[in-house]
Amino acid sequence: SEAEGKSVMGALNFDPTPDAQTLYKAMKGLGTDEQAIIDVLTNRSNMQRQEIAKSFKGQFGKDLIESLKHELSGDFERLIVALMYSPFKYDAKELYDAMKGIGTSEDVIIEILASRTKAQIKEIIKAYKEEYGSDLEEDIKSETSGYFEQILVCLLQGDRDNATLYVDTALALQDAETLYAAGEKIRGTDEIQFITILCKRSATHLLKVFEEYQKLAGKSIEDSIKSETNGSLEDAMLAIVKCTRNVHCYFAERLYHALKGAGTHDGTLIRVIVSRSEVDLNLIKAEFKHIAGKSLSSMILDDTSGDYKTALLNLCGSD
Repeated sequence: SEAEGKSVMGALNFDPTPDAQTLYKAMKGLGTDEQAIIDVLTNRSNMQRQEIAKSFKGQFGKDLIESLKHELSGDFERLIVALMYSPFKYDAKELYDAMKGIGTSEDVIIEILASRTKAQIKEIIKAYKEEYGSDLEEDIKSETSGYFEQILVCLLQGDRDNATLYVDTALALQDAETLYAAGEKIRGTDEIQFITILCKRSATHLLKVFEEYQKLAGKSIEDSIKSETNGSLEDAMLAIVKCTRNVHCYFAERLYHALKGAGTHDGTLIRVIVSRSEVDLNLIKAEFKHIAGKSLSSMILDDTSGDYKTALLNLCGSD
């Protein structure tokens, strides 16, 4: 069931008024009661947090996000502030931050656009326009180029077919042949064919295409993408394939790469945990164990510290 996937359920007998008061007290005067902030915000659903922010504004005349930014710092601040955005606004903010300033965080753009449904992407485009007054597609076009730009625009346009139980086997075979002819069979690659099929076909259809492709080419679609493309285009195509096969596995890999080795990619860690905590984080945790050989919380325990660690572990829930 849907509830099984969630690691954050929210409070049962919820009243935003005392929660807002607790937060106000936690930030009033000298010093900050971080634990009180963690206890309230990591144990409420996103909808409940929106209500708390309204109550905070009503009671104290202050913006809760601004107050939190003022009181907190570092990764802990990033995490707590992330919890306060509604899901579409949060995705819009992550995309905006990925493009502003010098350089572009391609991996953030790929992660969001490859893993969200077309209905979600429509809402993200709307939220982006509302928050930043500019067009997401135009901004992405100005920050990227070539086939990478084309694949992102294709995902943004939301032309993917709706999944049906019935898969047109003849078309799936034809698509597999098209992909084979566009890559392995020729010198060079016809990228447009790959982009079109990967961005426009439904997930159920693509699974059949991948199966037929394996038979035709004698290798997986992933292996062909790796040998036929490179850079951000390759990353985007592989992300689409992974999300099609198993979105929980895709996010588990993102988390594993964020945590393994020296240093932690905190941006990815925060974004995946916050954006999946009320969707499927429990299912992601199960996949994570397969990949890492240990639990997500045990790796968070080793890799992070202080209030940041406490808040992350709360959001992850028990193993």
